[in-house]
Amino acid sequence: MPDINSAVEEWLTNHASRGCNPQSMFDAMLKAGFEPDMAGRAIGETFRGIRSKDPFPMGVEAIRPGEYQYDACPVSADNVIRAFDRDITVSMRCERPQIIAFDNVLSLDECAEVIERARPRLKRSATGVGIYNRIRTSDVAAFAPCEDAFIQRLEQRFASLMNWPIENGQALQVQRYKVTGEYKQHHDYYSPQQPGVMVRGRDGGQRVATLIVYLNDVPQGGATEFPLLGLSVAAKQGGALYFRYMNGQRQLDVLTLHAGAPVLGGEKWIITKWVTERPLESRARR
Repeated sequence: MPDINSAVEEWLTNHASRGCNPQSMFDAMLKAGFEPDMAGRAIGETFRGIRSKDPFPMGVEAIRPGEYQYDACPVSADNVIRAFDRDITVSMRCERPQIIAFDNVLSLDECAEVIERARPRLKRSATGVGIYNRIRTSDVAAFAPCEDAFIQRLEQRFASLMNWPIENGQALQVQRYKVTGEYKQHHDYYSPQQPGVMVRGRDGGQRVATLIVYLNDVPQGGATEFPLLGLSVAAKQGGALYFRYMNGQRQLDVLTLHAGAPVLGGEKWIITKWVTERPLESRARR
């Protein structure tokens, strides 16, 4: 029988802070095998705790639309950017929020190599407990930071493109979404209302920006959507999408709410690269 461990507490806090219905959370926990009394008590304590705690434990704040202060984007303003060993073309820019689409970030051969390297490592995506998998229905594989020359070259290229130190980059993740696979609406930054963020915040601090690299053309569906903007970006093999959600004042941009739309045909393979405000201790120990 499952127990209320740190992963479950994080799941509870995340859903409660999003304003999820307590009854739906209760039903999900029962389905996962929790005893009714245990589930009800944990949910009640979570909601009471959120109301009583400092809502911004990391000194960062999610700012309502219109209040976020947009500063200069770290990414080059050029239409063609020399990123370490490759010229990369900008195909779209959005200033508010800061979103940039790129072509030819990876060659077709590099896309194929990443997929083949990731395939034997794939595991079902999770954020702590099985019931959370309904938010992100994919398989995931991770590469250790700069684990070999090929991965190091990709990391250096991504760091150069984002104009952010390679030491501030979390490990590369590859995700595969099969038909119906999706990632529901979410923010990539750590929620200031989530107590578990303090643990992750010791290693690199808050996330600053994301780079999604598309490893294949998706026959149908699978776009990256920004519902608050009415913006949809289709997966294009070798292309990438960058978005930044923390400024120099450590404000967080709620307009970067996004989702991976359901795959309706074929598969969707992507690399996700998150960067943080400080160098990661986990990389320094390697």
